[in-house]
Amino acid sequence: NDPVLVIDEIDEMSGGGPSGDPAAAMLEVLDPTQNRTFTDHYLNLPFDLSSVLFICTANNLFDIPGPLRDRMEIIKIAGYTGEEKIEIAWRYLLPKLLVDHGLDDTDIQFTDESLRFVSNRYSREAGLRTFERHLSAILRKRARRKAEREPGAWLIDEARVEELLGVPHYLSEPAEQEPEVGVVTGLAWTSAGGELMVIEALRMAGTGRLTVTGQLGDVMRESVDAAHSYVRSRASQLAIADVTFKEHDLHIHLPAGAIPKDGPSAGITITVAIASVLSQRPVRRDLALTGEVTLRG
Repeated sequence: NDPVLVIDEIDEMSGGGPSGDPAAAMLEVLDPTQNRTFTDHYLNLPFDLSSVLFICTANNLFDIPGPLRDRMEIIKIAGYTGEEKIEIAWRYLLPKLLVDHGLDDTDIQFTDESLRFVSNRYSREAGLRTFERHLSAILRKRARRKAEREPGAWLIDEARVEELLGVPHYLSEPAEQEPEVGVVTGLAWTSAGGELMVIEALRMAGTGRLTVTGQLGDVMRESVDAAHSYVRSRASQLAIADVTFKEHDLHIHLPAGAIPKDGPSAGITITVAIASVLSQRPVRRDLALTGEVTLRG
C-alpha cells in the first residue's frame, strides 16, 4: 500500500463536462490532508492514499488548474540544448535507427551541421520525438533507394536535408547589423530556448494616436502604454520637442503576427524603439534588449 503512481501529462486532462470534472477528483486524490479516506465512486469504500507517492508530468505548467498546481511540488526539467541533441543523436538515436532501417555507415553519413539543421529548423522542441521522426524520414528514403540497388553512400548536408524533408518548418530571425531608426532587436523566451524578436516603430503626421499591431496579450499592450508614457515624460532629456507627440501618430509593430506574444520583458525594447523614432536617432542592431519597463524607467 505504498506504491509510486505516475500520472503522465496531467496538463492534458480535459475540463469538466457532463460527466464531471476530473481535476476536481484529482484535488482530493493528491491532497495529503484529504486522501486518507478517499472514497471512490465505483467501490464506495474509503481507501487510504496518504502513503502513495504521486508523480505527475506536464509539458505546460499553466494548463494545470491553479488549485491542483498549489498541491504539487514543482520540479522543472529543462529541455535539451542543440548540442545535447546532436550528442544524443550520435550516441543513441542514429545507431538504433540505422539498425531499424537495415542501413550502416557505408549507406549514409551525417555531419554535426546537418543534425543541427534538422534540430533547429524542423523540430524545435524541448524533447527528441520530432527530431527522431525527421531522422527516420531521411533514413527511410535512403533505405528505399538501397532496395532499388542504388550504390554509394549518401552524405547528408544542409542542402540534402532540405531536398529530403522539404521547406524548413521554422525560420530563424537573423540579426541585422546596420543601425536603423525605430527598429530594435529584442529577445523573446520560447519553450525551445530563445528567439530574436525585432520590434518596429514608425511615426507619421497625425494627431498623437498610438497604434499597436502583432498578436499581443494584455501585459504586452500595457508595456507599450508604459513605454510611451515614460518616453513622453523624458522628452526634454531625449531632445524630443513636445509638439512631436501632438503632431505625429505612432505605430508599434511586432512581426511574426501568427505567434501569440505576451509578458513584460519587451518593455525596454519598445521604449528604445519609441525613443528612437521620435528623436530620429538610429539604434545599434548588434545589441539585443530584454527587460521590463516601469513608469520610473
